[in-house]
Amino acid sequence: MNFELNEQQLSIQKMARDFTEKKVLPGVIERDETREYNLGLYKEMSEMGFIGLPYAKEYGGQGLGYMEYALAIEEISKVDPSLSVSFSVSTSLYGGSLYFSEATDEQLKRWMTPVMRDGHFGSFGLTEPTAGSDVSGMKTFAERQGDEFVINGSKCFITNGPLSDYYAVYALTDHEMGPKSMATFIVERNTPGFSIGARHNTMGIRSAMVSELFFDNVRIPVGNMISTPGKGFATAMKTLDGGRIGIASQALGIAEGAFEIARQYMKQRQQFGKPISKNQHLAFRMVDLANSIEMAKYMVYKAATDKDAHKPFSQAAAKAKLIAAETAMRVTTDAVQMMGGNGYMKEYHVERLMRDAKITQIYEGTSEVQKIVLSKTLFD
Repeated sequence: MNFELNEQQLSIQKMARDFTEKKVLPGVIERDETREYNLGLYKEMSEMGFIGLPYAKEYGGQGLGYMEYALAIEEISKVDPSLSVSFSVSTSLYGGSLYFSEATDEQLKRWMTPVMRDGHFGSFGLTEPTAGSDVSGMKTFAERQGDEFVINGSKCFITNGPLSDYYAVYALTDHEMGPKSMATFIVERNTPGFSIGARHNTMGIRSAMVSELFFDNVRIPVGNMISTPGKGFATAMKTLDGGRIGIASQALGIAEGAFEIARQYMKQRQQFGKPISKNQHLAFRMVDLANSIEMAKYMVYKAATDKDAHKPFSQAAAKAKLIAAETAMRVTTDAVQMMGGNGYMKEYHVERLMRDAKITQIYEGTSEVQKIVLSKTLFD
């Protein structure tokens, strides 16, 4: 299998890398401390075409693929995973909810273009206080009344919640059928009865905007339904498969970013009269980390290329997300340890990347959920 990047992909990778080094790195520690999100950086990503990379041009995209999208996420995540996750959610979770649904061409143009091309944010409204890994606990309900649906309920842990203008919302339509009646709707920000709840105070991805959503007799036209009752669950699962490639790319970038900081530090830090990179134990640990990162990279790129080739990619995406997330946690933890007291200091970045890495083992399907997904086909 050849993962050699083509000229277009190398160009996007370089563009993302230059943008990250010149624009994203300055101020990243301060954003983590103040929890402030830089809207200007997101606007620049949109103007460069990053947000719509994997979607067709008629829907505001660039007409490229998930490989190009993964490369951009990877580069940005080396420095600021808070910024990359807002990008990932708009692109793969909000965009995927539309793209993998029954949305008409008119609906796709209406609700994808503002997010993929014009700099607006999108959110993915699936998780609830009683429905995380187990969506059967979902309570948000959409009742049809004539030419409208009336939505009541709440969502939590919604990335871009306070920023978005458009929300892909999953709700039940029949109490007795439960998840089998799930449908998907687009709710726009200023719809009466819809409100943004408290912003969550997170351990990592501190500058990402993550909040609750509340629906109090929110009335939307029937035309805002993009997956009919009974089809919403399948839309959510397909969307999460694509989203896992984004989070796997984020985890890969986090691991690479922390590894490079530790590598440079070890070349310069002197102990016992020589650089600590000359300590065989530490050097061997770095070899193990480098190998883990390389394996994660191949799995992430395989998942992206499988999706772009229209091959089944659910298993590859689950493997990529699991392997990359576990790698990110291991690499960042080891980077802090090997850098000693300095690794624990904010100005060296690795303690922040360690905090950021943890969420990659949790959102868009925990590591344990990925193992459930993968084990289902292991003994066929």
